[in-house]
Amino acid sequence: MAIATPTLQRIINPDSGPGPVGVIRTAGLRRTFRMGNSSIHALNGVDLEILRGEFCAVMGPSGSGKSTLMNVIGCLDTADAGEYRLNGELVSKLSQRGLARIRNRDIGFVFQTFNLLNSATAQQNVEMPLIYSGLKRRERRQKANAALDQVGLADRIWHKPGELSGGQRQRVAIARALINDPSILLADEPTGNLDSATAAEIMQVFRSLHAAGNTIVLVTHDEAVAKHAQRVIKMMDGQIVSDSKRDF
Repeated sequence: MAIATPTLQRIINPDSGPGPVGVIRTAGLRRTFRMGNSSIHALNGVDLEILRGEFCAVMGPSGSGKSTLMNVIGCLDTADAGEYRLNGELVSKLSQRGLARIRNRDIGFVFQTFNLLNSATAQQNVEMPLIYSGLKRRERRQKANAALDQVGLADRIWHKPGELSGGQRQRVAIARALINDPSILLADEPTGNLDSATAAEIMQVFRSLHAAGNTIVLVTHDEAVAKHAQRVIKMMDGQIVSDSKRDF
């Protein structure tokens, strides 16, 4: 049975000015991996701008560079050359400590494998990014409960991952990604472990989050998933080969 997707309230408060604002800007990004005597140019001069409030899908075959681009944007990896700015900050020159700060403050991650603690409840999984923020337990749990309510799981806060369906576990992961009010939400194949009906429900959650003002960058190989995005960026051999927008 299909699960009704709730109407989500805006959960980020960007300092918006007149006109569209570039959240992500890259210029000439290059990333090379050494494998024995060979060099793999995963990123080969990528220029990209993503505006605040956009919903972008990044597509491409295996080895196209889409996952490497996601890792660099998410501050999980650093480019060998070029510039990356997030909200105007020159991320490409930050120390490891600075990158960790950016990851915690500005980026929410959603992964294909959910990455939930099996021994923790949905509420505990969602509040985990707040544990080192200095918030009291009561405040953390209030925020976690609100985030779970926004993804349609208000009645599942005490359930552990083993007691939830795949779609419900991904909703928990989305709520956790949003708990720190990030500037961008990065999703890496978020429907890869789900059946087609559940995948469609999760994509409706992402569309509702986008409608509420969130900036979303999603990596996928699935055309059915990409069609939910406002903008589709296709990569090949470490370069962007097409970039198209459409109206919802």
